[in-house]
Amino acid sequence: MQTMTIVALATMLATAPAFGQSSGSAGSDTAAPAAKPQAAAPVGTAPAHATKPAAAASTPESRSAAALALSHEPTFDEGTAQRIRDAALSYSDIAVRGGWPAIPAEAKFVAGTPGPHDDLLRQRLLVSGDLAPDKASGPYDDVVTEAVKRFQLRHALAATGTVTPRTLAALNVSVHKRIKQLEASLERLANMNFAFGQRYVIVNLPATFAEAVEDDKVVRRFRVIVGKTEKPSPTLTAEITSVNLNPTWTVPSSISKTEISAHMRKDPSYLSRMHMDVLDAHDAPIDPRSVDWSGAHTPNFTVRQQSGTWNALGAVKIDMPNPYSVYMHDTNQRNLFNDDYRFDSHGCSRVDNVRDLAAWLLKDLPHWSRASIDAAIASGQREDIHLPRKVPVAWIYLTGWMTKDQTVQFRNDIYDQDEQLLEATAEEAAFFSQAANHPLTAHLAQ
Repeated sequence: MQTMTIVALATMLATAPAFGQSSGSAGSDTAAPAAKPQAAAPVGTAPAHATKPAAAASTPESRSAAALALSHEPTFDEGTAQRIRDAALSYSDIAVRGGWPAIPAEAKFVAGTPGPHDDLLRQRLLVSGDLAPDKASGPYDDVVTEAVKRFQLRHALAATGTVTPRTLAALNVSVHKRIKQLEASLERLANMNFAFGQRYVIVNLPATFAEAVEDDKVVRRFRVIVGKTEKPSPTLTAEITSVNLNPTWTVPSSISKTEISAHMRKDPSYLSRMHMDVLDAHDAPIDPRSVDWSGAHTPNFTVRQQSGTWNALGAVKIDMPNPYSVYMHDTNQRNLFNDDYRFDSHGCSRVDNVRDLAAWLLKDLPHWSRASIDAAIASGQREDIHLPRKVPVAWIYLTGWMTKDQTVQFRNDIYDQDEQLLEATAEEAAFFSQAANHPLTAHLAQ
């Protein structure tokens, strides 16, 4: 009930009308924590790394290095819930003071060229803390460019300093919607029971990033590909138990029934081309020609893909037993990590530069260095390496949060979970409120 109290307070404060606001959607769902504006108070100069976007990455290692260079602050630690509460109250205060202005869709901004909406843009950036209060007027200059970059980094937009259509849409998301994102994120954390350790792994699904956290600092950050909107990745807590090199892939029956069967109906040679075997309940091979590929029935067989460069799991699988049977793994389509939109899996999490993550997980086994992992993979032999100490892992769904350096981050609600959760929470609160006033159900509200 404590979370519900904080959320209710934030909602109450946010009911004051804000001027000239319109709703919209933020930009691409990528990037990691980076900028350093505060929620309600303007800031001065941002760190150099927050205003200079990393050069385009072309390898897994350089992409991971660029992501880590943005910030060492974890998305999720033991203080995250309280910081989200603080951010929600700060944004509610912004709402009470009138919110931030909307910028007309036709507004154009050109660095060095004065425009009719320049002061409006400065006011918008000032209210959210991306621009210092003594810079409230003037043309679109270098100061505004840096403020736009800070805003873009906080909203997973390319830090160009130019007001692109996506940036304009994100600027015009109302403060009320931002409060709702913080409220929903806080409510989800209230339902999690995660055992933080000295070392743990976090995957924030809306941000499509994974973090390896050690001693309260992110020591590795990786791009990830998570579930499609129609096949969302679950939120969960688990423990990483082992790392599998050159794994095989046992295809889920749902995929066998739909996708594999469809391929086989069109091309009977599909399984052989994809290095897949059909097995019975005892793992004995079955002739694919004897199988009913109509897709009308639940498969009474198993499809398993052999290890190798063709394997959908790539060269590394990270085991983390959980009720959803999902895990983290490599991929044989590594070019997908270059995409900004990385919601393209069936629920598991594909990890860019996963070999570095494997080496970090196996650091208690000195003989399993990154070089030895590479060598073992090159041998083509399957190897299951059990961790001497399990590493906690959490897949979380935060669309709004604040890191220790007071940076407030927002991401798109890609799975449309925020509104659904807040509606359910409101219904629950209304039920308990009514129950408290009825003699037969008063005990339910206690």
